[in-house]
Amino acid sequence: MSERIANATHRQKLMSAEDAAALINDGDQIGFGGFTGSGYPKALPGALAKRIKESHDRGEKFTVNVFTGASTAPELDGALASVDGIGWRMPYQSDPQMRNKINDGTSFYTDIHLSEAGMMVREGFFGNIDFAIIEAAKITEDGHIIPTSSIGNNNVWVEKADKVIVEVNSWQSEDLEGMHDIYYGFALPPNRVPIPITHPGDRIGEKYLRIPQNKVVAVVETSDPDRNTPFKPIDDDSRKIAGYLLDFYDNEVKQGRMPKNLLPLQSGVGNIPNAVLDGLLHSDLEHLTSYTEVIQDGMIDLIDAGKLDVASATAFSLSPEYAHKMNENAAFYREHIILRPQEISNHPEAIRRLGVVGANGMIEADIYGNVNSTHVMGSRMMNGIGGSGDFTRNAYISAFVSPSTAKNGDISAIVPMVSHVDHTEHDGMVIITEQGIADLRGLAPRQRAPKIIENCAHPDYRPMLMDYYERALRDCKFKHTPHLLSEAYSWHTRFLETGTMKMN
Repeated sequence: MSERIANATHRQKLMSAEDAAALINDGDQIGFGGFTGSGYPKALPGALAKRIKESHDRGEKFTVNVFTGASTAPELDGALASVDGIGWRMPYQSDPQMRNKINDGTSFYTDIHLSEAGMMVREGFFGNIDFAIIEAAKITEDGHIIPTSSIGNNNVWVEKADKVIVEVNSWQSEDLEGMHDIYYGFALPPNRVPIPITHPGDRIGEKYLRIPQNKVVAVVETSDPDRNTPFKPIDDDSRKIAGYLLDFYDNEVKQGRMPKNLLPLQSGVGNIPNAVLDGLLHSDLEHLTSYTEVIQDGMIDLIDAGKLDVASATAFSLSPEYAHKMNENAAFYREHIILRPQEISNHPEAIRRLGVVGANGMIEADIYGNVNSTHVMGSRMMNGIGGSGDFTRNAYISAFVSPSTAKNGDISAIVPMVSHVDHTEHDGMVIITEQGIADLRGLAPRQRAPKIIENCAHPDYRPMLMDYYERALRDCKFKHTPHLLSEAYSWHTRFLETGTMKMN
């Protein structure tokens, strides 16, 4: 590892993960690196979890507050949550154990737009950051930190933390050096200046993280891979949804509202986005660009095929096969991929200026276009809002996609009123399920409802939805957005009581 830690001062701070974890105390606030299972510290969280459990076994209180870029992995969120070690967490998570601790009340969770998390920490809204714990591909001779497969909020953590612990991971490719673009032009209001990005491929920062050497208190060596989860095979519903979205893009081009190579693309993670990317791969489109959060397998295929000129993001979210390909060919891919801090990748100013075209997943939408992307049955947190709000509110065109049903048809994704609102009817423009597409632009609420019901709802639920809407229109005194408040959540109540939203 000596070639990975070229700075003599940092080499003198080498220690085990256990010794580094011993520096952390009850109540400390920790900014962990990591975003969608990429670039998170691998060794220290487990060592810290062991220390916390030993303290609990002695009857001592020991929890830490956890700041991240987004979701991490079982080795971080899962390890700390399993020992009741997280008192509070932000801004996004997806680990099953962490989710359970949030939902049973063990841990507090603040769900924040990803673009705003760094700014709030810089402003001091959450108090002092005691430690930043980040992953590096290498430390240069002059002490600069070369990030790995994500940046997320790492630049904020190392700037604001009192102390920094660096894990140098030899699994990560050294050829990632040069892929990153760390912007240091931020100032807090009222001293902010425009972000100088006018194209997804613009580089506006530096290739490394600046960290004062006296802040670094420990360096730990690791060689463990990222959490790279294989993507499920693309199913028929995902292909149908992707087909509707691609047809919609094609029509926007024909109407003169987008150029032939589209506008910079953004998408969430999962089967449907990969189906969209697969559709683009087999289309005649060329010179595509992307300004998004994460680089997925489908984007790598588009780069390989010469169809995607540049992709700007803050992290990878790759399958094991594609993570290996990235490590083997990082010197090639860094010519086409830029990894930025998430306060840039998700910044409303850049999204609006570039005219990003966004597509994100949802749990449910109601007949007027409000969208719930975080809570099942109104109370049970799934993952968090992530960056979907950043892109939905500010994109040139924003779509929400989902299968029309869940739980083998017992849950409808189209309901009379969403049980939790993350994205209001004012933000989303298009809703797509495998049943069809509802373009809501320019429509009043009473024009939206029939279109969403007829085009997006599953046939098993379509008559029930239309019956609700027609009775609301008839019986509600005020006609702009008619609702039967006594029935608006009856579908969710019925599911909780009977296991299905269907009426017997």
